[in-house]
Amino acid sequence: MKKKIEVVAAAIFSQCGQQLFIAKRASQAHQGGLWEFPGGKKELGETAQQALTRELKEEIGIEVTTQIPLVKLEHDYGDKLIELDVYSVTEFSGEPCGAEGQETKWIAITEIDDYQFPDANLAIIDALKKAF
Repeated sequence: MKKKIEVVAAAIFSQCGQQLFIAKRASQAHQGGLWEFPGGKKELGETAQQALTRELKEEIGIEVTTQIPLVKLEHDYGDKLIELDVYSVTEFSGEPCGAEGQETKWIAITEIDDYQFPDANLAIIDALKKAF
């Protein structure tokens, strides 16, 4: 039986709503070197919202004030099954940055196809394109 990993991620929008924040996965990580929506694994006993708030504070240094469910999906990588809860984050305090040393950037949603993401993120990108 494959290992199932519960993960949360956020599509973080700038105050004007025109920019999207993305981060690059560490080269040694699973799917390393690809761009991603910030987030991480849920810990035992955490809700998706609690995990997202914790992960975004640790990973990119922001405090989330508004998170709206965007899409929930599963993706089979062959060696593991990822269950992904994705939220749209439109309000937060702090300035997002690569708190763990990862490369980060703000991009226009229209530029998203210029970046390579893990396969599990393709459904997120589709949901974002439909929303804009």
